[in-house]
Amino acid sequence: MGRGCGVLDWLGDLLRSIPGLALFSCLAAGFTLGRVHFWKITLGGVAGTLLVALAVGMLDVTLSPELRNVAFALFIFTLGYLAGPSFFASLNRKALRYAVFTVIQVVTLVALVCVATVALRLDQGTAAGLLAGGTTSSSVLGTAGEAIGALPVGPARIHELQSNLATAYSIAYIFSLVTLILFTSQFVPMLMRVDLREQARALWRALGGEPERSDSTTRAVPGVVGRVYEVTAAHGRTLTQLAEALGPDAAVERLRRGGEITPVEPGMVLQTVDRIVLVGRREALLQAEQLIGPETIGSGADPLSLDVAEVVITDPRFRGWTLERLHQQVPPRGVFVTGLSRMEHDLPIKPHTGITTGDTVRLTGAAHDLDVYTPLLGVRIDPAVKADLSFIALGVVVGMLVGQLSVPMGGVPLSLGIGGGCLFSGLFFGWLRARHPTYGQYHPAAAQVIQQFGLATFVCAVGLSAGPAAITLLKRYGVLLPLIAVLVTVIPALLSLWVGGRLMKLPAPLVAGAIAGQQCSTPAVDAVRKAAGNSTPLMAYTIVYAFSAVLLPLLGPLIVALAGALP
Repeated sequence: MGRGCGVLDWLGDLLRSIPGLALFSCLAAGFTLGRVHFWKITLGGVAGTLLVALAVGMLDVTLSPELRNVAFALFIFTLGYLAGPSFFASLNRKALRYAVFTVIQVVTLVALVCVATVALRLDQGTAAGLLAGGTTSSSVLGTAGEAIGALPVGPARIHELQSNLATAYSIAYIFSLVTLILFTSQFVPMLMRVDLREQARALWRALGGEPERSDSTTRAVPGVVGRVYEVTAAHGRTLTQLAEALGPDAAVERLRRGGEITPVEPGMVLQTVDRIVLVGRREALLQAEQLIGPETIGSGADPLSLDVAEVVITDPRFRGWTLERLHQQVPPRGVFVTGLSRMEHDLPIKPHTGITTGDTVRLTGAAHDLDVYTPLLGVRIDPAVKADLSFIALGVVVGMLVGQLSVPMGGVPLSLGIGGGCLFSGLFFGWLRARHPTYGQYHPAAAQVIQQFGLATFVCAVGLSAGPAAITLLKRYGVLLPLIAVLVTVIPALLSLWVGGRLMKLPAPLVAGAIAGQQCSTPAVDAVRKAAGNSTPLMAYTIVYAFSAVLLPLLGPLIVALAGALP
């Protein structure tokens, strides 16, 4: 026993002497734990880090408050930055109806937590932790922690409340996440009495196109290809006539005559000595041999390569358009849409899939065609520039200054804090970037890394400081916290199910995606997507997520103020 205590003492001394070692040890162990499958569920790296940090915190290891604040500022600013263009683009009649799911989530959740606070006499930290865990939203955890830190109750009481906040959050999060995943992927189709996979297939067909492949499969051959043809059947035709016969999904990119590359002109008459390079969708090129002549391997000199460009849509006239309308009214030449994403989630590449400002379109084609077409849509993401740090840092500065403003409410100085300030700053700077894309680049891959690292670091700091108090809170409430966590997850979800299915007449994949979106739960929408067999749930998820990502963080200070004012 003494030997075991000696090892723990040595480990505690080591981690306290090197705070960075404590941080990265928790991150390594937490993200490893987050990948472990419990039945069909994984906790994710952030929740795993919190659980590990709670355990390590028992050794009296902490991280500095300054590191915690900086990490949370980076996370919440990036969250707002990514959601900003989609949030403002969703402020239209068609998308606003999906805001009802966020309203249901916010109103019902606050009411239930207030009832639980009065009934069980929860302190402000436990009430806020229950709300944050019930939403499975770590951003609420951060804004609530800031609000507690501003309470005029003394350092010891603040530390106790923040410890209860972290412990209640970790307990509620686990049970709420499991409940939400099961509800969206299993109970939604059961309660609606439909086959989720069949409805998803029908919705996919309504969008246009063939059934989607699963995540474990890919095309045996690329969708967009280049082919070389020897002109025989097309002798005497002009390039314009050939283009009309081939259709919009193929284009002549290069012509070689007499061994030399010749500029491609629409009125040029083809001859039997010509070799032409077509670029297009593979299915469109199947008829090319009949129209042009036999396919050949070409000379091998001056090879034509296909480039890929990621373009952020910035022109507001494209709001509410579909990919089909975009193709018809802004016709590309030799450029093909091979990907579409919104807030880091891939959307179906189908004719009737809607697009809006802030979406990222992946285009494939010859370099010179991409140079002509991409400015018509928006700004091309420069793969060499991952993040404009001056723009990002300025946004965080503005957010921190805005967060200092406060208004007294119920004896509590209600303020946006660093979290709320940086959230609104991120929304504004993200919108500004979409309107003026010549500066402020924040590559999605870089944003995802910074967002995840900032959140995990913040959660680690919270968990370490809360460790010793976790046992006390567990003894005080026992199974009540898990039970209430399940209720605050199920009741808003049931209301949303009734509104979405009965009143709005939405198909089950969209209802399930919207319920996952109202809690900003990526694990839940991933489970729904797997159960549905395609990505149709993401069409509702991304819209509702944009609203919830903005409103949910504001509940942290609100519930702290309400819990303090309730009898």
